[in-house]
Amino acid sequence: MKFGKRLKQQVQETLPDWRDKFLSYKELKKLVRLISSAPPFLHGSSEYGKSEAEFVRLLNCEIDKFNAFFMEQEEDFIIRHEELKQRIQKVIDAWGPSASQPSEAEYKEEMGKIRKDIVNFHGEMVLLENYSNINYTGLAKILKKYDKRTGGLLRLAFIQKVLEQPFFITDLVSKLVKQCENMIDAVFPVEEEERGKEGREAITVAGEGIFRNAIAALMTMKEIRRGSSTYSHFSLPPLNLPDSDLIPSFQLNSPISIVR
Repeated sequence: MKFGKRLKQQVQETLPDWRDKFLSYKELKKLVRLISSAPPFLHGSSEYGKSEAEFVRLLNCEIDKFNAFFMEQEEDFIIRHEELKQRIQKVIDAWGPSASQPSEAEYKEEMGKIRKDIVNFHGEMVLLENYSNINYTGLAKILKKYDKRTGGLLRLAFIQKVLEQPFFITDLVSKLVKQCENMIDAVFPVEEEERGKEGREAITVAGEGIFRNAIAALMTMKEIRRGSSTYSHFSLPPLNLPDSDLIPSFQLNSPISIVR
């Protein structure tokens, strides 16, 4: 699948409020085509220089957009992670086995609500990791296209700048994802033989929600980060997903093809 189509699919499958935060790939591609179609005698002229400057300005605007959105989400995730931990402790203190008035029914009901919120929270963080991956990949591809069609040398310097941007540095989000997974394992232990069944049930319950979109995001991250004939040092490293019944089950039940 060509990158433009993959990006369009991701925008459609992400959260509604996120859809205008992705790379304006189509518009940048049109600008590259316009600049590269300029007559050879204009190359090196002030007019040509202005066109290149406008291209760089738009790329910088895109980066500013990515950074602002990514940092806003990071801050929100930190707060929500702490709130989830506090909610779990309150339920344990109020209705857990060691509470003054333990109640198994109340405990299960409240923990069930928290578990659903944790799954959604985990899914949103996976979507943000994918947001970083796919926008970086888009920038790398549009810069490669620009250099190839115009004979310019923008890509190397610009990518070096991108590697230092907040939206590209996902260490904190990855740490929160891992902590969220550990939280689920610790508070909601599931026997191994039940995992496949629960995963398939979660797909049915989640439908078109965050869970489904997160699985699609994982598959996209794996696809755009796999090795290929065009793999270079500008490419993201391959992503190795753990073996699970979850993704195959999702793909079988999904009306949308995630990987082609």
